[in-house]
Order: sequence, then structure tokens, then C-alpha cells
Amino acid sequence: MTLPHDSKPKLLFVCVENAGRSQMAEAFARRKGFEASSAGTQPANTVNPAVAEAMAEKAFNFTMKKPKMLTVEMIDSADLVITMGCSVERVCPRPMLERMNKKLVDWNLEDPKGKPLPKVRKIRNEIERRVDELEKGPSATNQV
Repeated sequence: MTLPHDSKPKLLFVCVENAGRSQMAEAFARRKGFEASSAGTQPANTVNPAVAEAMAEKAFNFTMKKPKMLTVEMIDSADLVITMGCSVERVCPRPMLERMNKKLVDWNLEDPKGKPLPKVRKIRNEIERRVDELEKGPSATNQV
């Protein structure tokens, strides 16, 4: 995988509903100065309320956030696609998945859907840690 060395890579965080993990990852990445977006293969109608509450504790306002549909254009424009460990291969159309495999890393994170706030906080903190690791450069990406 070839990523830009002179600047931070453009990141795309993907999960099925784009209602939790990928939204948190996008927010932390943007705060760190990355150009980042997130999307889902089957977007929910709203962001998970427990995720919004957990992120509010870190001074993020998710009240206007809306889950987005993953597009081929999003994949093509990203330097790195990071899936959240939510079996997106089962819901991704084959051509999109083939594009993703060229620059795909899976973080294999637990889904916060239906989890109590203390568990969502743990997931949030792990996402923040992994985004912090991305600042170390492309070589750190496969180790997170």
C-alpha cells in the first residue's frame, strides 16, 4: 500500500450502519488534522444516541451528524480505507469490495449498538487510541 509521505493520508472509515464506530473515528481523525470521512454499506437513520453521548464527553457535537452511504467515489478518493470490524464484506457490493482491498485495513472493533454507555466509552477510547497511532505514519497503520 502506497500512502503519501509528505502529508497525512486521506482516511475513509467504513462500517455497516455508519452510526457509531466509523463516526467516532472520523471525528477523532478530523480533530487530529486528517482529511477524513465515514460511511456505511447500509446506513442507519440516525447516529447511535449512546455514541453521541460518549462523544459529547470529549467535546464533540453529534446532534447534526447523519449516517452516509458508502460510494465508489469515496473509496477512490481515499488513501486508506479502515473498516471497523463489522463484516462489511457481507453487505458490500463485490466491485466496491475489490476496490477497497487495494487499501483496506480492518480494526476489528466491537459494535457499540445496544451497549450501555460505559461499554461505549471503552470502544470510543480504543478508537481514539488507534487514531492517535495513525499520526505515527502509514507504517503504524497495520499495527493498530
